[in-house]
Amino acid sequence: MLVLGGGSNLVIGDAGFPGTVLRIATTGFALDGTVLELAAGEVWSEAVARAVREHGLAGIEFLAGIPGSAGATPVQNVGAYGQEVAQTITEVVAYDRTAGEVVTLSNAECAFSYRHSRFKAESDRYVVLRVRFALADHAGLSTPVRYAEVARHFGVEQDARVPLERAYEAVLGLRAGKGMVLDPADHDTWSAGSFFTNPVLTAAQYESFRTRPGTENAPAYPAPEGCTKTSAAWLIDRAGFGKGYGSGPATLSTKHTLALTNRGSATAEDLLALAREIRDGVREAFGVELVNEPVMVGVKL
Repeated sequence: MLVLGGGSNLVIGDAGFPGTVLRIATTGFALDGTVLELAAGEVWSEAVARAVREHGLAGIEFLAGIPGSAGATPVQNVGAYGQEVAQTITEVVAYDRTAGEVVTLSNAECAFSYRHSRFKAESDRYVVLRVRFALADHAGLSTPVRYAEVARHFGVEQDARVPLERAYEAVLGLRAGKGMVLDPADHDTWSAGSFFTNPVLTAAQYESFRTRPGTENAPAYPAPEGCTKTSAAWLIDRAGFGKGYGSGPATLSTKHTLALTNRGSATAEDLLALAREIRDGVREAFGVELVNEPVMVGVKL
């Protein structure tokens, strides 16, 4: 059985899925003070808009415009622009298919890490039913700006706060500028979003990476357990795969090197062939293995 939310973070093989597909379509937006509970089928982008615009609550404002359902957010530990849902999720209510019962998992029990969670690690076990978030009322201000691009947009230092609704609107604008907000008329938006996660390198891997030519100015960010996170987009571009790369029905977006796009008639295999070419090129150039962010169904990268 395939449990499906919005389907925006899936790559399904051309043969389709040979089984039952359960689409989660439950609805529910319940607010108790600053605690928000969302049914798994709630449209995520709409829930973020309501939390910010109608209730003035901060904590998920930089996650504006991300497609998909609320129930998918803890699975992937969805994040963008310096925020991720692990920062605000307090509990996830799920159906445990192994135990045959509904369970409530605390934040710690969700085992969140970078674009990963217990639900992703045990994808055949849990069906997310509801998600609870602890948001905050900062009197019309955002949570601290962590992402350099957003800070530059507002002309502020990182960790400053900005007007909440302006933060929300700014992120929507930034995402649209990268082709990350669906527009049926724009093939740059026909994608599964960022196709590769940013590599997290151990100390030894990072030391080896820095011996490669051209890595002196590679982006580097501290990560847990002494690791270093670098930029997949930077690696892809420096390995020779610039914006718009490709001549077939699947190409890189002309706006963002992390998005692999369908120019109108691409098959899943067309997309995967491009993804493999990029992955292999980055490995050859930098010794770094890129990992796909979308979930693969019936295919492997």
